[in-house]
Amino acid sequence: MNSNQTRLTTPFHSHATAAEVIEGVDLTGRRVVVTGGASGIGAETVRVLAAAGAEVTIATRDPAAAAKAAATFADLPGTVRSAALDLADLSSVAAFVRDWRGPLDVLVANAGVMALPVREVTAQGWEMQLATNYLGHFALTMGLYGSLRAAGRARIVVVSSGAHRDAPFDFDDPQFERRPYHPWTAYGQSKTADVLLAVGARRWAADGITANALNPGWIITNLQRHMDEATMREMGAIDENGEIIPQPYLKTLAQGAAASVLLAASPLVDGVTGRYFEDNQEAAPATPGIPGGVAAHALDPDAADRLWDYASSVLATA
Repeated sequence: MNSNQTRLTTPFHSHATAAEVIEGVDLTGRRVVVTGGASGIGAETVRVLAAAGAEVTIATRDPAAAAKAAATFADLPGTVRSAALDLADLSSVAAFVRDWRGPLDVLVANAGVMALPVREVTAQGWEMQLATNYLGHFALTMGLYGSLRAAGRARIVVVSSGAHRDAPFDFDDPQFERRPYHPWTAYGQSKTADVLLAVGARRWAADGITANALNPGWIITNLQRHMDEATMREMGAIDENGEIIPQPYLKTLAQGAAASVLLAASPLVDGVTGRYFEDNQEAAPATPGIPGGVAAHALDPDAADRLWDYASSVLATA
């Protein structure tokens, strides 16, 4: 956070629900895309935005799951549709962009993978976590720029993680081609890249486009599917019998989706851009030994511009 910038606060506590943070907000006529919106906090984000009247598109690599999720929201005031999108495949991203018609008010970059146990790469040679969590969303954002600009007052919401604090973006070896691959380092780097995406998008402020990143908190979802029981026990998430251990920091899906919905639709963040939120507040700078906060390396405007140029060069040659 810029030292000259006033930290934004809201009246919502850390475990407020997504519905609570936009109570009374009417999104009729607003068009939204939520990647990975068929399950977890993505599905709750879709539900709450559609309940407020928005037209929401669930974009996911599993169209059948998206269509099933959309059907469960059929009785909401807004409309929900589904579309195929595989963020790890740039041709799929390009196809989604080609098919999109008209303005786009909100893009929620929610989909992601976490802690893949072994290094995997995409057809473009990108490490899978960085490709899915960041590059695919960067390509989608760039492709939909014209639609976002056409909306006149658009928002980009990027779901990051507190894991970003442990891993600056490594411009010398971002794909782990020379350094040893580590699941959590790769995940943390991808989430730093996500915050830098929001910071880099400050260049679009004059177009009426704002972008912010967030940490949704700890929620048990399909995102943890690559974590074995030993890791979950070490983190204090489950007991010896594999049962979830209740912790005060754990959030429900409704609570975990709150920050995404806040940034997507609350009037409290009108005009706010390039910031990082957690527990429904703009995060304070990270301090050693104190949980939470945002690392300086994730808000570095020079790093954001460098990463923007790096990803743009990849797209140009893909």
